[in-house]
Parts: sequence; structure tokens; C-alpha cells
Amino acid sequence: MATAREIHRHMKGIKNIGQITKAMKMVAAARLRKAQEKAGSSRPYALKIKEVLANIVCDKGMVAGLDAKKHPLLQKREVKKIGYLVVCSDKGLAGAYSSNALKKAVAEISEIEGDVVIITSGRRARDFFTHRGYNVISSHLGFSDKPSYNDAVAIATDAAERFGDMQFDELHIVFTLFKTALSQIPTSDIILPVEPPEKETGATKKSVEYLFLPEAEEILKVLAPRYLETIVYAALVQSAASELGARMTAMSSATDNAGKLVKNLELSYNKARQALITRELSEICGGAEALKQQ
Repeated sequence: MATAREIHRHMKGIKNIGQITKAMKMVAAARLRKAQEKAGSSRPYALKIKEVLANIVCDKGMVAGLDAKKHPLLQKREVKKIGYLVVCSDKGLAGAYSSNALKKAVAEISEIEGDVVIITSGRRARDFFTHRGYNVISSHLGFSDKPSYNDAVAIATDAAERFGDMQFDELHIVFTLFKTALSQIPTSDIILPVEPPEKETGATKKSVEYLFLPEAEEILKVLAPRYLETIVYAALVQSAASELGARMTAMSSATDNAGKLVKNLELSYNKARQALITRELSEICGGAEALKQQ
């Protein structure tokens, strides 16, 4: 049985850890609100720019003189190699946030018969795939919980260059969609090449027509890279909000568990002290009896 001093030392360590986890919870909660606002405002814009670009390059939405095949990001070719952009965290202490995203990516990759290459965002994703022998062709680190648009531009530019160099024929992105601080959903989507919108059932969908100024091809040269940057940025801010929400929840649970453990240790500490006092009293009484007998 541990001594009272050992239990007291253990209690002090647990209390210190509880203070740290409480501080981390408060920091995550303070940063979550701003991250949640970014996630909420960026996703509609990303979905809309994808819809516009998909309508432009689809057969019915094609405007006169616009050839999507001229732009490398829109070229459809036989899929021999698939690329995966996996977004995770740089740090731990965020519950199952990273592991859920990695499970989603591995589940999809395991069903692919052809070659797969991986681009990672976040140290956890890089370490996971590198240590398991996957073909990681690029890694981006250091901004998982506070991404900027420049970080998205760097990732999108890297992915676009590799897609243009035919290092992969299709690019999937795996990220975590933020719902609430307690609910984050690992999500996968195809972002390259741009797919036409799905045909609606029932009533026939009207073709979308756009007027371009200047020329349509000039606008496409700007719109296609901007589309990829926007999609990647939306995924980064969704994942950042999910990471902070998961970390806040995990640290809250850790703080509560630390409090419960301290209470249990206090009972053990009191029992140990009581046993120590009882033993000392017994020794004093035994010594007194021995002196009387002399």
C-alpha cells in the first residue's frame, strides 16, 4: 500500500494536470467561436463556386468557344492513379479527431485497386501514412488549428502542379466537417477534376447560361485555380473548427476525470493517515507499557 506522502505527491501531480487541461479547454473554447464563424461562412462560398464551375464545364452549360480541356485542372483522363489530400491535426490531445479522419481515408484507400499517392496536411497524417509505408508525395505542417488562406493557396498550388504533371489522375480530399463542438463528421469528396452537377430526378433541370466579360477562357484560367484554393481553404477551416471542438471536449472530460481521481486519492490519503496515526499511537502505548514493566 502506498504511503500517505506518496499519495499526497500523486494528488499534487493530478491537480497540476487538471489545471493544465482546464486551461487548454478554456483556450480551445475561446478560439472555437472564431473558427466556427470561419467554417460557417466559408462552406457556402465553396459549394457555390464549385456549382458555378461545374455548370460551366458540363456539356449543357458549355458556352460557345469555351473548351474545358484546355485547362489542366479540368482535364478528365483515364484514372490510373488516385491522389488523396488528407487533413488532420499537428498536435494531439484532441480526442478521436485525427484518428477518425485517418480511419475514413484508410477505409477508402483500401478499396482502391490501383495506385494511390497521398498529400498530407498536419503532422499526424504525415506520421501515420509515412510509418505505414504509404506513398506520401507532399506534406504541409504547422497550421492545422489556425489555417490562413495562404496555407490553402500553398496546398492547392502543390496539388494543381502534381495533377498537371500527371502524378495522379483524380484528387480526393478527406477532412472533418464541423457540426457542433460534440459532433464532427469525417468527410470525403472529389475535387479534381471538376465534375458536372448531378442530374436531378423528376423535373428536368434547366441548363445554366452565363455571360462572360472578358472572354470565357480568360475567366476560366482564373476561376479554376481559385476554385481549388477555395475548396481546400473551406476544408482547412472546417477541420480547424472540428479540431478545436474535439480538443475542448477532450480537455473537459480530462479535467472532470482529474477531479474524480483527486477525490478518490483524498479518500486513500485519509485512510493512509489514519492508519499511520493508529500505528504511532499503538507504538506509543506499547512503549509506555514496556516502561511500566521495567
